[in-house]
Amino acid sequence: MPDDAAKRDSAVAGEDVEKQTSGQTLFLNEDVTSLAWQDLTVTVNDRTTQAPRNILDASSGIVRPGQMMALMGPSGSGKTTLLNTLAQRQTPTHGKVLINGAECPLATHRAVSSFVEQEDTLIGSLTVEETLKFAAKLSLPSTVSKTEAYSRASSLIAAFGLSEQRRTLIGTPIQKGISGGQKRRVSVATHLITGPRVLYLDEPTSGLDSTASFEVMSFIRDIAKRNNLIVIASIHQPSTKTLELFSKVTLLSKGKTCFYGGVSEVDQYFRGLGMEIPHLTNPSEHMLDLTNVDFGSEEAQTRLDIIFEGWKNSERPHDLANEIKALSSHQAQVTPVAARPPFFSQVLTLLRRAFIKSYRDLVCYWVRVAMYMGLAIMMGTVWLRLSPTQEHIQPFINAIFFGSAFLSFMAVAYVPAFLEDRAVFVKERANGLYGPTAFLVTNFLVGLPFLFLIAFLFSVVSYWLIDLRPDGGAFFTWIMWLFLDLIAAESLVVLVSSIFPNFVVALALVAFANGLWMSVGGFLVAMPVLNVFWKYVFHYIDYQAYVFQGMMVNEFKDRIYDCEVQNGQCFCMYQSALQKECKIEGRAVLDNYDYAPGREGKWVGILIGIIVVYRLLGWLVTYLKKT
Repeated sequence: MPDDAAKRDSAVAGEDVEKQTSGQTLFLNEDVTSLAWQDLTVTVNDRTTQAPRNILDASSGIVRPGQMMALMGPSGSGKTTLLNTLAQRQTPTHGKVLINGAECPLATHRAVSSFVEQEDTLIGSLTVEETLKFAAKLSLPSTVSKTEAYSRASSLIAAFGLSEQRRTLIGTPIQKGISGGQKRRVSVATHLITGPRVLYLDEPTSGLDSTASFEVMSFIRDIAKRNNLIVIASIHQPSTKTLELFSKVTLLSKGKTCFYGGVSEVDQYFRGLGMEIPHLTNPSEHMLDLTNVDFGSEEAQTRLDIIFEGWKNSERPHDLANEIKALSSHQAQVTPVAARPPFFSQVLTLLRRAFIKSYRDLVCYWVRVAMYMGLAIMMGTVWLRLSPTQEHIQPFINAIFFGSAFLSFMAVAYVPAFLEDRAVFVKERANGLYGPTAFLVTNFLVGLPFLFLIAFLFSVVSYWLIDLRPDGGAFFTWIMWLFLDLIAAESLVVLVSSIFPNFVVALALVAFANGLWMSVGGFLVAMPVLNVFWKYVFHYIDYQAYVFQGMMVNEFKDRIYDCEVQNGQCFCMYQSALQKECKIEGRAVLDNYDYAPGREGKWVGILIGIIVVYRLLGWLVTYLKKT
């Protein structure tokens, strides 16, 4: 541990030197002198009885620059509710949050604070350095130069002891990356890039062992002290060493305050209640044991009532109320913060980040490319070298349907990649970096080259092996239909995954929807036969149907097939004007399906319309859903 501490001090010292030489300040929180909350209460209706119930009851406290506040308590105690309320992610039923003694609008809270989620929602295919640089470009105002933005990223990498991991990937399920503790540090560092005045941490040590937890919180404590940063963290059961890093602690149970004050005061306070912390016992473990009544013990409930009464009757709540009142009488204005980068700059930055992720992340598109190439080879060899004869007309139709429908169906492979992108967006949106429009425009644009590549490679292999209409124009028209098919399928994935951001549910619903589109598309049951309900309710909004129609017209409108000859007699399964020549005109096949050539432009327009509707609905859902 001494070596680690020396490295930290050296890194932070290096940060200070860099700040001085650059002439810029890494953190800009000199104008926030306090964060206080007074009588915060959050009331909900009980699910069983529907009676009002306080999940947070009259909580108060003050944190000043350079201090770290630990929010502690057993599960369901209200610490996460308090954290979310302080961060303005939840509206209190009663009470107020004060910055420099004054209530401030949401925009001010977002401008001076940043919220680090419990889960490390990082992009695994980016390096540590890239993660920090993109965070800088997305969050810093346009008045900050590119050089200064990158300088901040480098300073934070050094300050958090990540210099050796600078060019290491964060890590994906199939690509090894940095450790869990290092990921936590990267998550915190990305939120410090803008120099927030207040940092909220939701269970920052979740999933880490005691050594990694101490390491992470030590780095945060160093940053907070050296830069006068206010840190408020919900934390479950820290080790003794980790707890001692905090300046203050708020202990909750059943939403009520059990203790508020300095960490060094905990032992003396509970000794005064006759609940002294035993020798060699972790104080946080002892506090949780005292306040946990989940198992319904009468003794535990009696003990908790004594704790509640002891806090209520002590002088501490009165002293705290007077301190908050004094703050309110000396209000200080918070300096306005410059605006975020403009929309166009956000989109360009997101595009670059998304493109790097797309070509590095094997799961995002390359697994699909390999899968579709395997499908192309399989199709090309199963339907190998079909000839323009009557007996091969149905295999041609089957190949057209299978190719278009299966490509569309396998868009389900995009679900996990989109959900990862969405998780990052939800986190960054909550911190006010950008909105749903920038996210979904980027998502749409970055996918186009990859989807075109899939359509092109699939067609190069399968089209000529099957021996579909041997014409350059027909070949590129085929690619166009596949490209539109893939865009529509991916747009459906975006819509469904936005409504149900759960991997299993989204996967099942996308698969079901594609199965439905296959059933009513016009191949399995021809249009003249299709039941009117399915025809008028679902067929006309089925993007697969327009792709199949377009491919059918592309193949059959200008091709002629030989009829079967038996014992010198000609047998044609489709009636056409060429029957006397013992041939079948391809348009006769189209007539059987009720597909008329010349409508391709209309079908393309409808397909584009369906894509636009999917994307707009996806935007609407994303706009309305905050999580």
